[in-house]
Amino acid sequence: MASFGWRRKIGEKVSKATSQQFEAEAADDKDLGDDDDANWVHAAKRRKEILLEDCVRKSKELKDEGANLAENRRYREALVKWDEALQLTPEDATLYEMKSQVLMSLHEMFPAVHAAEMAVQRNPRSWDAWQTLGRAQLGLGEIALAIRSFQVSLHIFPMNPEVWKEDLSWARKLQEQQKATKTESVQALAEEEELAQESIPDYDFESDEIVAVCAAIAEKEKALSAAKTMVIVSASGTVETITEQDNCPATPDETLFIRAR
Repeated sequence: MASFGWRRKIGEKVSKATSQQFEAEAADDKDLGDDDDANWVHAAKRRKEILLEDCVRKSKELKDEGANLAENRRYREALVKWDEALQLTPEDATLYEMKSQVLMSLHEMFPAVHAAEMAVQRNPRSWDAWQTLGRAQLGLGEIALAIRSFQVSLHIFPMNPEVWKEDLSWARKLQEQQKATKTESVQALAEEEELAQESIPDYDFESDEIVAVCAAIAEKEKALSAAKTMVIVSASGTVETITEQDNCPATPDETLFIRAR
C-alpha cells in the first residue's frame, strides 16, 4: 500500500527574482489598461464636441437660408428651414424670435405668441425677443400684456427709440381708446335702463281719480248683472232676444218657445 506524504507547494519553487519580474509586468499591463480607458473617454468627448460643432454649423446654415427666404417673402419655406435648425439647436432663442416675426406676417397670431414666448424663455435678456412678444400680443388684442412686454424690452435696452416711439406709444394709445369705448358702452347701457324704467308709468292706485274709475266700472258691472238676457227660438224657427228685469213677469210659456241660451 502506497504511503502519502506532505508535498511542497509549487509556488514555493518560484524564485524571488521571477516573482518580482511577474509583478512588474502585471503593473505595466495595468498602466496600459488605464491609458486605454483614458484614451477612450477622451475620444468619446471629442466625438461629442465634433458632433455639437457640426450641429451648430448646420443650424447656422439653415438659419441663414431661412432669413434669405423670409426677405424674399417666402415665409413658409423659411419656417421649414428654421424648424430643421431647431432640431439641431433647440435652445437657440433667435430662431424662435425669427419664427414669431414670420408668423405675424402670415397673420397667425397664436403661433406667433407661442414662438415669442419660447424665445423669451430661452433668453430672458433678449430685448428684441420681448419686443417681438409684445407685438404678437398686440396682434391678439392683449394690450395690457403687450405694454408689459415693451416695458421689459426697454428695461433691458433703455436707449431703443423704436420701442419708445412706435411700439409703446401705439399700445398706450390703443389702451386709452379701449377705456373710452368701455366708458361709452357703460353710459349707453345706463341710459337704456333709465329709459326702460321711465317707460313704465308709476300709477298711484290710491288716488281719487283711480278710485272714481274703479267705482264707475263697478256700477256698470252691477247694472249689467241686474239684467238677464235670453235668446228664445220658437218652434217655427223665429229667434227672439228678451231682457228680463228683476220686476219682469215670468218667462213665456215653455210649450211655445225653446230656450237656446
